[in-house]
Amino acid sequence: MQPKILLADDHSMIRKGLRASFKFELGYTEVSEVANCNELMKELRGTKYTHLILDINLSDGSSLEVLPAIQKLYPDLRIMIFSMQPAGIYAKALRQYGIHHYVSKTMQEEEMIRLLRRFLQNEPPPQDPAELSGPNNPFADFTPRELEILHYILKGTGTNEIASALNLKWNTISTVKNRIFEKTNTGNVIELKDLATLYKVN
Repeated sequence: MQPKILLADDHSMIRKGLRASFKFELGYTEVSEVANCNELMKELRGTKYTHLILDINLSDGSSLEVLPAIQKLYPDLRIMIFSMQPAGIYAKALRQYGIHHYVSKTMQEEEMIRLLRRFLQNEPPPQDPAELSGPNNPFADFTPRELEILHYILKGTGTNEIASALNLKWNTISTVKNRIFEKTNTGNVIELKDLATLYKVN
């Protein structure tokens, strides 16, 4: 039986390219697509999918915000992260959701197809993303919540706006922000952005 695939990415050209690869390289045709978190949750409610290919950053927020709900509501759904973000940085956080498949958008096409084939055939990845995390990477031990708030900080979003977006208290956001500065040994947002650029986090 063919997998029923859902693509969640906010770039239409990437979605079109993946669909073409599924059809012509892998022979899979049951593919739907969404561009943001709201569309993603709505689509999952309406249709039963076997595989989800998910970018970390979507047009209306981070997919890390909806992963707990997806995991709870659709425990049998297999998930692969398909992102520009470095795999090693997110490995430990993603493991909490049982996600071990990760494909970088910067990968060579042949390698990308190979990893997509393994994922859609329900095979384990050849290398766990956690193995890609360098020992001195300051972002590698971030929790899902810290990564979620980090994205807002890097976009220049203020504490009150982050609290409103995530439906959390102001002091909770402030506490997590302080923890982020401590873990990265940075003193302000400018230093944090410089460090994130160095490790290719955006």
